[in-house]
Amino acid sequence: MKGLVYKSTGSWYSVKSENDKLIKCKIKGKLRLENINSTNPIAVGDFVEYEIQIDDSKEIGIINKVYERQNYILRKSVNLSKQTHILAANIDILLLVVTLKNPITTTGFIDRFLVSAEAYSIQTILVFNKYDLYDNDDKKKLNSIIEIYKKVGYKCFITSSVSDYGISELKKNIIGRKIMFGGHSGVGKSSLINKFDCNLNLKVGTISSQHSQGKHTTTYAEIFDLDNKTKLIDTPGIKGFGLTKLNKEEIGNFFPEFLKYKSKCKFNNCLHLNEPKCVIKEKVKELKIAESRYQNYVNMINDEDLKYR
Repeated sequence: MKGLVYKSTGSWYSVKSENDKLIKCKIKGKLRLENINSTNPIAVGDFVEYEIQIDDSKEIGIINKVYERQNYILRKSVNLSKQTHILAANIDILLLVVTLKNPITTTGFIDRFLVSAEAYSIQTILVFNKYDLYDNDDKKKLNSIIEIYKKVGYKCFITSSVSDYGISELKKNIIGRKIMFGGHSGVGKSSLINKFDCNLNLKVGTISSQHSQGKHTTTYAEIFDLDNKTKLIDTPGIKGFGLTKLNKEEIGNFFPEFLKYKSKCKFNNCLHLNEPKCVIKEKVKELKIAESRYQNYVNMINDEDLKYR
């Protein structure tokens, strides 16, 4: 039987069958060996094949196959540097939730997430949340950041789950799609999901006053169904986002604004660092490529293990 993985707790999986029944499943033993470099061989959003067994008079599903993924968001595990972790699979749209305060999301973190999404051809929308907390200076900074990403081609929305600002407009852009929410702990992913459907009533955390960082309220990734056939994937907040399975030569390909000009560089294999007649560096000086985006690119090239906080 075929089903969709709705929740993963590490050892058990909630799989929804084709007739909308949730089945508690576990992995067939040998399946664990097929993706040894990943902390999770099966991710939320995966389509799987399973068979039913009876255990203590209860139906248990045994997953024996994972279907080929359309795409996925992959990051390097922070504590297990040689392993990777799949946040979610088969995603239509990534909603990257960003906050300028309580907690702060750096452009370095944003750009690493975007590179990972671009590498697997996942459409990304940037959601700048907690607008109700921003003063005039914050709003000016917000507008300048949004201008950078809109110029690159990313859709940007400003939202507040407190005042409902921007929520209805954001909803219109995700109807009927499978949406992954990503971002730091405390940026308001669960609060936004609650606004999409108040019946979900997901647990919402608080911000640490000592470190101005969010506390993990979402422990495991999970899919939630809305009445309009939209599927929302809530994922645990992350502090650092390490890139993986990318080499230095290809990272520039996942900056859309670089692709417009890179063919004009003197060298075909130009890394846009110290090479002569590099058009990318010229466009940075001409303000046609944002300095922050270029610097974040350089950081990725120079230190692939660098984690943004």
